[in-house]
Amino acid sequence: MSLQNPVQEYSSDWVLLNMAARLKWLCGVLGMALAVVIGAYWYHQIIRAEHYERLAENNRLRVLRLDAPRGLIYDRSGRILVENTPTFRLMIDRSVSSDLGASLAFAAGILGREERELRAALERHRGVAREVPVLLAEDLELTQVARFEVSEPEHPEFEISTSRRRLYRHSFQTAHVVGYLGEPTPAEHDRDDSLAAGDLVGRSGVELLRDRRLRGNHGERIVVVDSRGRLMGEDVRRADAEPGESVTLTIDLRLQQLAESLLADKAGAIVALDPRDGAIRAMISSPSFDPNRFAGRLSQEDWDGIVDAPGKPLQNRAIQNTYPPGSVFKIVMAVAGLAEGLLRPEERVYCSGATRLYDRRWRCWQPRGHGFVDLRGALQHSCDTYFYRQGVKIGIEVIAAYARRLGLGGRTGVELPGESEGLVPDPEWSRDRRGYPWYPGETVSVAIGQGPLLTSPLQVAVMTAAVANGGFRVRPYMVAGGGEPPEPLGLDAEVLSFVAEALANVVENGTGRSARTPVVAVAGKTGTAQVVAQETWIRSEDLPPDQADHAWFTSYAPVDAPELVVVVFVENGGRGSEAAAPLARELLEGHFGAAAGT
Repeated sequence: MSLQNPVQEYSSDWVLLNMAARLKWLCGVLGMALAVVIGAYWYHQIIRAEHYERLAENNRLRVLRLDAPRGLIYDRSGRILVENTPTFRLMIDRSVSSDLGASLAFAAGILGREERELRAALERHRGVAREVPVLLAEDLELTQVARFEVSEPEHPEFEISTSRRRLYRHSFQTAHVVGYLGEPTPAEHDRDDSLAAGDLVGRSGVELLRDRRLRGNHGERIVVVDSRGRLMGEDVRRADAEPGESVTLTIDLRLQQLAESLLADKAGAIVALDPRDGAIRAMISSPSFDPNRFAGRLSQEDWDGIVDAPGKPLQNRAIQNTYPPGSVFKIVMAVAGLAEGLLRPEERVYCSGATRLYDRRWRCWQPRGHGFVDLRGALQHSCDTYFYRQGVKIGIEVIAAYARRLGLGGRTGVELPGESEGLVPDPEWSRDRRGYPWYPGETVSVAIGQGPLLTSPLQVAVMTAAVANGGFRVRPYMVAGGGEPPEPLGLDAEVLSFVAEALANVVENGTGRSARTPVVAVAGKTGTAQVVAQETWIRSEDLPPDQADHAWFTSYAPVDAPELVVVVFVENGGRGSEAAAPLARELLEGHFGAAAGT
């Protein structure tokens, strides 16, 4: 048996055909590879050309925002209420950072803050392109600025920029008038193309009312940067920012400060306005807040602390809160009864300290009674019995119509947002809102400013202005130049003259004597409004603090040529004659004493 392997022999033709087949496969593979390369080249050079061009430009060019300074706010005499102060901000370019976590840890160490806080700050800019610097922290101290500057070679991702921070010079004293700032919501960003990351917008007061004009328009610089983000040469393009418009208010800062000091330890509101045109000279709500706390970014914890603070300091009690007006409502009763011929000034009612109506005993605030009183005497002593009985005669429909005509139960039209309407009830309201008929006894309560009747201090100021100016309804305003001609109410001049004289007598000889001052002649009306219904007579000072009566005093001066209406409201303050009228006197003395140089 042979051990030699058999040798297969191939013909020359077979070899050539085999090589040709292999060459075809090789050409096919090379052709496919070339097609892939050409396709990729076409995709990136043609289809994605714009994208890569933008990336290249961003690596070379950088757009820097030029912040528009927010407009200033002045009082009527040109004294600054709100301005801007320089501040340092820390920006970060995330595209330059090789390790964002390490960058944040480094910044947190210098700033003395938690790293998670900085991560939260970055989170607000999630939708911003990485190569665009975003705000990481603000209000840096000079030592912190210096440390970031010297660390620039190791941390080129950080950049210090200067900006402006809102400064409310008089903080608590003007807070509810000028308002405060806050960060825009995502919905506001979507609605307003002018808003950019890091902007603040008005959230209340004049800051909200004139927000768009106060903000102005940001500008921008387009600059060339090197690979480390450092500026190279001059600007490629520049559009300067347009500063926001400044605003002058009708507020008198000195009167505002005096009003704030008078309510410093109380809850309540003071409104002072010019009865001739409605210009607001002072508006205080207490307790107040410091709007400077909102000038930077406020944490949720800080916000919750302010919102839940005792006394609800963010509430503007002058326009947003409504209360029973108590006996200041007797001004409406007098005007309505006289104008409709339902009251005769000389008609007398006997007050024994109480009266019986609709099978119920109704108490006067004076348990000893006032004896026989006419309308003038009833206003002078604020006799409840007189107005109980006359309220039944006048009727709720007439009372409600005149209350609304004088400005109660509806928004006054003041420019500030958030004003409440209040409530002037009548039978129609009772049917529609409560679902049951109006009871006659409710008219008795409304006649002395109680029951479901609710008004704001500003509404009471508008009502008082109508008596002071001879029958014109004013629209309160606080931005200079924003006034409107007062609206004539068509009230009889003799009726208003009688009521005005009676209100002067209230201060001269009646319950408003504590508002009397040698500086100027004052007319006014006290009011004490019960907070809770009482089955038995309990003095306000014997009630728990949150159930004590509300104190009112509304007034104007000088009596012969009124220039200023002053309304004082003290929440749970007790009697109007004791808690509110003396504050009005001090405010009037401060205003007219300063004007006379005394």
